Amino acid sequence: MTNVDLSAQSTAAGGSTFLHGYLAVPEGQGPFPGVVMIHEVFGLDDQTRRHADRLARAGYLTLALDLFSDGGPRRCLVGTMRAMAARTGRPFIDIATARTWLAESELSNGKTGVIGFCMGGGFALLTARDGFDAASVNYGRLPGKEQQDLVDALRGACPIVGSYGGADKSLKGAAARLESALDQLGIEHSVKEFPGAGHAFLNDEELGPVLLRPLMRVMGVGPDPENSPEAWQRIEDFFARHLKDGAAP
Repeated sequence: MTNVDLSAQSTAAGGSTFLHGYLAVPEGQGPFPGVVMIHEVFGLDDQTRRHADRLARAGYLTLALDLFSDGGPRRCLVGTMRAMAARTGRPFIDIATARTWLAESELSNGKTGVIGFCMGGGFALLTARDGFDAASVNYGRLPGKEQQDLVDALRGACPIVGSYGGADKSLKGAAARLESALDQLGIEHSVKEFPGAGHAFLNDEELGPVLLRPLMRVMGVGPDPENSPEAWQRIEDFFARHLKDGAAP
């Protein structure tokens, strides 16, 4: 496990000046399928690194990208969210840079997926048609207000596995809307809403400012050890079908 400097590639493409990420490498000789991981609104933290380590143990060369490389969450969050709403800009260049870096790695088998959580889930959904072989969208915001906006944004997307919490007050009905759009487009998918889960339920610890954590618990935001194992298994099985040579074990 190591930090990776992508500055040269990113700057040349018009992305972040100091782009970096955390690379989790599976055991063995490879080659391995690659996965670009996109963090929550709190940035590339230890939680995201543990997510990357988990995928590496499952056999994926995982690059957890820092979309806040040029100034941290306080300076970069607003601009990053604006870019998501506009569906263009620096974050998309950075994600494309990470995808290319992984695909060209001597450890890569040539297939690359993308996975994101919360804010990162929104980006994973929007970049699912940008050259990836599979995408994992975890409680990610859907683009546009109308269903047709979502359909248009997903046209030409790769296969998608999605996980949402039924108790997530910020994303009510998102799973059903996403599944409907993917059905309409004929895109292979596996979308599930976990009835008792809230937002950020794949995490293994509470995140965010300590003073806000009691409020976040009331809002149903945080770890869910009952539902997260199934969600993770669905991700690994889906990625195995589309990124590895053989079928899921």
